[in-house]
Amino acid sequence: MAVRLKDIAEDLGVSLVTVSKVLRNKPDVGELTRNRVLQRVRELNYRPNMLARGLASGKSYTIGLIVPDLVHTFFAELAKGVSAALRKESYQLILASAEEEPGLEHEEIENLLARGVDALLIASCQSSAAGFKSLVASKVPYVLIDRHLPRLNACFVGTDDVAAGRMATEHLIRLGRERIAHIGGELISTSEGRLTGYKEALAANHIPFCEELVAIRSRLEEEGVQIGNNAMSDLLKLKKRPDAVFCYNDLTAVGAIRCLLASKLRVPEDVAVIGCGNLRLSSYLEVPLSSIDQSTQKQGEQAATLALSLIAQKHKQKAKHLLIEPKLIARNSTIGRTV
Repeated sequence: MAVRLKDIAEDLGVSLVTVSKVLRNKPDVGELTRNRVLQRVRELNYRPNMLARGLASGKSYTIGLIVPDLVHTFFAELAKGVSAALRKESYQLILASAEEEPGLEHEEIENLLARGVDALLIASCQSSAAGFKSLVASKVPYVLIDRHLPRLNACFVGTDDVAAGRMATEHLIRLGRERIAHIGGELISTSEGRLTGYKEALAANHIPFCEELVAIRSRLEEEGVQIGNNAMSDLLKLKKRPDAVFCYNDLTAVGAIRCLLASKLRVPEDVAVIGCGNLRLSSYLEVPLSSIDQSTQKQGEQAATLALSLIAQKHKQKAKHLLIEPKLIARNSTIGRTV
C-alpha cells in the first residue's frame, strides 16, 4: 500500500499542512520538525502522487525546454542548469529539440502545450515572432533563453552578446593583432550581437572594418567544427591572411584551429583564435582554447527561476530581460604557452 502524507503526519504527531510545507521547502517550519519529517520520508521511501497533486492545484508541475540542438554541449549545460533549479521546486523538465528547423520548433511548442506544461523555455531558431502566435494565445508563460526576438514582447535570459563580441575582439587587439577575422552565424540574435561587438571593438581601436574578413555561415550549432574548418580555409585564401580570428562559438573555433594546424600554421604565433561558450573541453584541446564564458548553467538556473515566478503570478507583469555579463578566459590559442 502506498504511503500517504496523512500517514507521515499521524506517525509523527504533526499536521498534514506541516508535512506538506516541508516537502515544498517552505521556510515557516522549525528545523527540528523539518528534519524529523524528512527522515521519516526517507525511511518510508515516500513518493508524492504528482497526478493527484496536479488535479488538486490545476498544474502539471512540468516545464518544457526547447533547444535547437540536443548534441551541442552549450544546450546540454543549459538544460542541466534548468533541471537543477526546477528540481528544488519539485518540477520536472521535458526536453525537446527543434534541430534548427523553425517548423519543427513550432510543432514541439504545440506538443508541449498539448501535454499541459505550466511554462515553456525556448532557445528559438525562429527569425520572426510569427511562430509564437499560438503560444501567445495560449496564455502559458514562456521565457526566451539564449536567443531573443526583438519584436516579441517576451521575458528573456541570455548573455550580453554585444559585450561578448567586443570582449573577444579587444583581447585580440591588446595582443597586437590588427587583421582580425570573424567567423559568424546568420539570422539569430546571438550571432548578430557578437558581430556588432566585433565591429564596435574595431572602431573603438581605429581598425578599419574589412568585409572580406567576415565569414558568415549557417547551422553553426550543429556542424560547427566542419564549418569552422571550411570558413578558416576560405579566409586563408585571401591575398593577405588574418593574424587572428574571433569565432561565433567554441566548436567553430576548434574547426578553425584544425584547419590552421593542417595548413602548417602555428596557433597563436601565426594566427590567434578565440571562441565563445567556454565548453568544458576547451582547456583539454590540442591547443587549449581561449573563449568567452557565458555562465551557461547560470543562464539555465535563472531562466527556470523566472519561469517559476511567472507561473506563480496572478497578473501578467512587464517582460523581464536578464543579461548575464560574459567573462574572458584566456588560454594558449591566443596567449601561447605560459611558464
